[in-house]
Amino acid sequence: MGAVVSQPDPMLRPEPQEADSEDRALRPQMLTDFVGQAEARANLRVFIESARMRGQAMDHTLFHGPPGLGKTTLAQIMARELGVNFKMTSGPVLARAGDLAAILTNLESRDVLFIDEIHRMNPAVEEVLYPAMEDFELDLVIGEGPAARTVRIELQPFTLVGATTRLCLLTTPLRDRFGIPTRLQFYTVEELDLIVTRGAKLMNIPSEPAGTREIARRARGTPRIAGRLLRRVIDFALVEGDGRLTREIADSALTRLGVDHLGLDGADRRYLTLMAEHYGGGPVGVETLSAALSESRDAIEEVIEPYLMQQGLVARTPRGRMLARLGWRHLGLDAPRQQESRGNRRE
Repeated sequence: MGAVVSQPDPMLRPEPQEADSEDRALRPQMLTDFVGQAEARANLRVFIESARMRGQAMDHTLFHGPPGLGKTTLAQIMARELGVNFKMTSGPVLARAGDLAAILTNLESRDVLFIDEIHRMNPAVEEVLYPAMEDFELDLVIGEGPAARTVRIELQPFTLVGATTRLCLLTTPLRDRFGIPTRLQFYTVEELDLIVTRGAKLMNIPSEPAGTREIARRARGTPRIAGRLLRRVIDFALVEGDGRLTREIADSALTRLGVDHLGLDGADRRYLTLMAEHYGGGPVGVETLSAALSESRDAIEEVIEPYLMQQGLVARTPRGRMLARLGWRHLGLDAPRQQESRGNRRE
């Protein structure tokens, strides 16, 4: 095994990083090249084709789901398929209503405006966005005090594409103004295998099916993580191998990087081991785990636990966290009989 890492490994977290700019060349350019999200793709194809046939702006679209699943890529593909310009910004950047007004007044007819992390937008800016989305008009207040006056600016018809990882933080009025809400799901190993194979081909690296599948199995169902792992494995293949992406080199490289066969890193395994060895598998409170791991409660709840719960390794109960049967199995340990009988009663 690789060295024990106590902090969560940024490489295995789906949030964007500076190094991900290398992935731009690997991004699919058209819907036909996009792998996964079959239902969302099929629906988007219909909406895009309809907008082109009518010669009108496509309805406003909201992509929501975990980070790293292709929200930005799909927005760029939409603009390309519609044959219009693509403008991109993010919620935190739009601090004042004037910032949004400047972007909207520069849009041409049917352009696509993509706002990432739209749930983090300033409420004052959000209010300006409502009439722009519904009537393609901007209502701005110019001046202060008695001299203040309202100015209405007409906008070109445009398509707003919003992306959020936290749908629950979106206000209801904003959410209801999106005509096409689309949830993106985690990818299967087969879909990630196709993505890794395509990435290796674009990087001119010969690969074996078993090698690409090994990376796909450990990528946490997320293309962004698969791309990072692929780049690291290629580094090992070029320096310590013969330049071919084989299962042996992939397994060796990922093990040395501390990524196990489920895609868990050192922080994940430390969390599971602590629960098993110190607390008999639980139930144990999150504050206790936070103190024992020297991690903040937010880091545990938002960084470490989500994937462990998706994989069925940990259960969150009213009495605290519990190690599930799959969690014990992953550690190579037998679940205590008492916990097993409790699990059977719940089932």
